[in-house]
This record gives sequence, structure tokens and C-alpha cells, in this order.
Amino acid sequence: MHDNLSLNKKKNIMNHYSFFGKILHDIILGNKFVSASLFEIEKIIFLKKKLINNNKHIFITSLPRSGTTIILNLIYSSNHFSSLKYSNMPFLLAPNLSKFFNKKKIETRERLHGDKITFNLDSPEAFDEYYFSKFIDHKKDNENKDLIDYINLILISQNKSRYLSKNNSNYKRINLIKSIFPNSYFLILVRDPLQHAFSIYRQHKNFTELQKKDDFVRRYMNYLGHNEFGINHKYWNPPINYDDESDLNYWIEQWNLFYKKIYKDYKNDQNCIFLSYEKLSDKIYISKILNKLEVTGANLDILKNIETRKIDLNYDQKILNESNQIYESLTSIAF
Repeated sequence: MHDNLSLNKKKNIMNHYSFFGKILHDIILGNKFVSASLFEIEKIIFLKKKLINNNKHIFITSLPRSGTTIILNLIYSSNHFSSLKYSNMPFLLAPNLSKFFNKKKIETRERLHGDKITFNLDSPEAFDEYYFSKFIDHKKDNENKDLIDYINLILISQNKSRYLSKNNSNYKRINLIKSIFPNSYFLILVRDPLQHAFSIYRQHKNFTELQKKDDFVRRYMNYLGHNEFGINHKYWNPPINYDDESDLNYWIEQWNLFYKKIYKDYKNDQNCIFLSYEKLSDKIYISKILNKLEVTGANLDILKNIETRKIDLNYDQKILNESNQIYESLTSIAF
């Protein structure tokens, strides 16, 4: 499990959070009233009503370990988009106010996944799930004016007109977001099912171990709605034949159920663009995607070779065969 990142380094990787920093995260992110109050103050001070509904925002979504972070970093490198960043933590609902708080600079380092993807305070990340899960998902109406205000505030904080989001949970809100921002693109990454399931399986074991050693890692991920793996894992669809998270078949079945529904619901949706993980190192392929998205100036050197691992675990060939058929259907309509 520690082929890319030593256990000792993993244990120390969150040391940039001081004791009081962790308490601050618990107070702000763990208390909906405090966060909501900050949001209201932020709106009073900074909000300027701009028409952003018809702008071509980009929402990246899919299962984790499908290349979503690579695409996020690539598009963000164009400097044409505004996105939540590590420097906004823990004031995620106050992206402008957050700039007034002193930040302890952190050196660029590899993230906890041990996948050679690095980050620093200026790196974008999947932080808007905090807003969606606490302030959008429980609303009864679909006219979420606050969502427009929230994205407007993020755009104002970086003086941009297009919003960029990587949120693996936004697959379940595509229709809602599209109803508010009809010209937006939804990028859905697709990866070989066995390699993909194995990668998620490995990260589940990785983060379960990390969270047992440091409960702040568990709380941190829970606040942000990152329950893809680890102790607080939540399945994407109710298991049918496999409910043991320590079994690779559980993750293959989850892949199957997730992408079967995604294909059925969005294969003909013009706002949805399916992308192939296996082609993410192909600069010609990526250049065509960026042209489609009207993105210029992105740093193609961010791209890296795709990850392929030898898999020695036993698995259900029947569920994998069915998943491979879904994968073929998806890649046939992918960009």
C-alpha cells in the first residue's frame, strides 16, 4: 500500500495544520450556523450582481480515481477560471473574506493519495461539495438563488467570469445545475473498470489506515463530503451482490451501477462530455477537448502517463464482463 508514499511521510503530511488550525476547521466546517453566517457577511460586503447564468462554466464529475484532478489542474492552468483553492480553507463559504486571514505557507507536496499529484495553497480542489451538501441538497425548490450568489462570489474573488468545479458528487445534480447554468459543460471521466475499481479499492484501504491513525483526516474529509473512501465511505448505489468494502468485487459492482446509470441518463445530453482516462496523456486528444471547451493557454505539461497496475486479486468475471460492455458503450460516445 505504500509503494508511492512512505507511511512516515503520510503520518506527517498534514502537519501544516496546527492544533489551533484543526480547532478552527472543526468550529467553522463542523457548524452549519457559523458557515451560513460567514456566507451572509460575505454577500453583504462583496456580492455584486453579475449575470453569470449563461456563461460557459465547467463542472468535472465522475467516480474518484478517473483523472478528474488532472483535468481540473489542466483547465485551471489556463488562468481563465475561478475555483475554490486550498487557501480558502476553512472559510469555504467566504472566498473573499478568506483572503484577509494569514495563511501559513505550505510547500508544494504530494497529496495523501500517494499518486504523485502535488498541491499548495494556490491549487484548486473539490471544495464546493461542502456548500452543495449542506445548503443545496436539502432544498425543496430548484430555484437556488444562493448558488448563483455563491459562484458569483468565487468569481469575484479571482476576477474571472467562468467557474471551474471538480466535484465527484455533482453527477447527481447535473440536471439542477444545468437548469441554472444552461451553457455549462459537464465533463464525465471514464476509466477501464478493473483498473478503476482496483484504484478506488487501494485508496479505500489507504485512507482507512490514515484515518485510524489521525482522526482529523477523517473529520476533514467528512466535513467536505469526501466519503468516496475511508472509514466514512458511502456507496454511490445500494450494493446488490457485494457489500464488503474489503472485497474488490464491491468496487467493481459500484463501478458497474454508477456508469450504467450515467450512460442511460446522459448519453444523449449535449451538455455532457465523456472523456477517456486512457487518453489523458495524449496531448493531441487533450488539445481537441480544450478547443471544444473554448479554453486556451493551458499547460499541457501537467498531463502525466496513465496508471496501470498488475492485479493479483480474485474477482467475479461475470460482473467484470458486464462492466466491460458498459465501458465499451461509454467509450463509443466519448470525446
